[in-house]
Amino acid sequence: MADVSYNIPDLRPGEVFRVEQTIKRSRFIASVGHTPGVEEAKAFIEQIKAEFEDARHNCWAYCAGAAGSTDRIGASDDGEPHGTAGRPMLTAVTHSGIGEVTVVVTRYFGGILLGTGGLVKAYQSSVKMALEAVPTRIRTKTKRIKFSVEHRFVNQVLRKIETANGRILEKNFDMDADFDVEIPEDLAETFAKELEELTRGALLIEFVEE
Repeated sequence: MADVSYNIPDLRPGEVFRVEQTIKRSRFIASVGHTPGVEEAKAFIEQIKAEFEDARHNCWAYCAGAAGSTDRIGASDDGEPHGTAGRPMLTAVTHSGIGEVTVVVTRYFGGILLGTGGLVKAYQSSVKMALEAVPTRIRTKTKRIKFSVEHRFVNQVLRKIETANGRILEKNFDMDADFDVEIPEDLAETFAKELEELTRGALLIEFVEE
C-alpha cells in the first residue's frame, strides 16, 4: 500500500518515454520508465542496455518508492568517471517530485571531451529534461488484491476494475481468470464485496500486505 499520494510516470509496464539532446556532438538519450519496485527498475535498466548495447555508457538512476524517498534508490556511472553521472542523475530524480521512476541516460561520444563538470551537467540536465516532459499521474493510497474468478465473469470484472479506478498489475487466463490489481484504499472493501456478490461466493481472494 502506498503511504502517500505522489506523482508517478503515466506509462505502462515496459513502456519507454524518451528525450534526447546533443552536447558538443555527444548524444545523450534519456529513457524513462515507471518502476514501482527495485526488481522492475533493474529489469528496465537491462531493457534499455539491450536496446543500446552498442553504446559505451548506459548510466542510470532510480527511485523505486515514493517521490523523494531514499530507501529504494540506486545509481550507476556505468564506466564514466566516478561521480559524473549516477549521483548527479539520482539527485535530479529525487528532487523531481516523481516516484517509482527509473531513468537511463545513454551516451554516444561525439569526439569532444566534456570534462568532469561538463559530464555532470550533461547527465543531470538530461534527467531533468526527461522528467519535466514525461506524462505523470497521481498515485493514491491503494490496496493490492489478488483474486481468481471463472472466465464467464471476466468482462464484468474488468468493468468493475475500471469503475474503481483500479490498475491491473498482472492477469492470467489459464484454468481460471487470475487477477493481481491495485484498488484505491477507500474503495477496496466495496470492490471485494462486489466481486463476492457477482460470483455468488465462487471466488478466491487475497488482500496482499506490502
